[in-house]
Amino acid sequence: MSSEKVTVFEEGKVLLFNKPVYWTSFDLVNKVRIMIRSTFGIKKIKVGHAGTLDPLASGLMIICTGKATKKIDEFRDLDKEYIATFHLGETTPSFDLETETDNHYPTDHITEEIVKDVLVSFLGEQKQLPPMYSAKLISGKRAYEFARQGIEKKLEPVSVFFRGIELLSFEMPEIKIRLLCSKGTYVRSFARDFGQALKSGSYLSALERTAIGEYQVMNAYSIEEFKEHIEQMTFTDCSDSNTNM
Repeated sequence: MSSEKVTVFEEGKVLLFNKPVYWTSFDLVNKVRIMIRSTFGIKKIKVGHAGTLDPLASGLMIICTGKATKKIDEFRDLDKEYIATFHLGETTPSFDLETETDNHYPTDHITEEIVKDVLVSFLGEQKQLPPMYSAKLISGKRAYEFARQGIEKKLEPVSVFFRGIELLSFEMPEIKIRLLCSKGTYVRSFARDFGQALKSGSYLSALERTAIGEYQVMNAYSIEEFKEHIEQMTFTDCSDSNTNM
């Protein structure tokens, strides 16, 4: 077994992955770590990700290995692009499909033009209240741990920035948008706030992260593609477009 293979990972690789729905971010990191260790006989290696995706979301994740894990904070600071689908006229406690619908609201007044006008009103800096069903820390515990126990806790609003919002489709009761936003943005919270601004309700029914800074999901591995890739190559050629940096 070539020691060069081990060296490349320990020296640091930046890998782009397309996380499937229902996987947690930890699931993906752990799977990549196990695959690298078992394929190349590495006993211990650092593997980390540069930004969590909810289990119900799919799309781009940046995973760093070895010394490249020192770059993780740089990637976390980059803007994110999402394709999001909002279901209008209803809400859920988690602002997405993790929980059941809890309220229904009128939608007869909602037109495509009204939707476009409301979307534009969110451009720029906004104060956003994170969802209770989130990984935000409260007194040393994750917010979702309290939420799932029915315990109410206060979360402080945070500043986020929406650089671009585009309506892609309007097919009531759902709309699809492209969203370019700053780090720390909860698209689920945006769905809630958007519904309120429409004088109705809204929750996030589908989400894909399509870009992190200049890095695109179209250049990302599926876990199956990565498995095939590492079985076929030596990782001594750092010119690979998906793993360079």
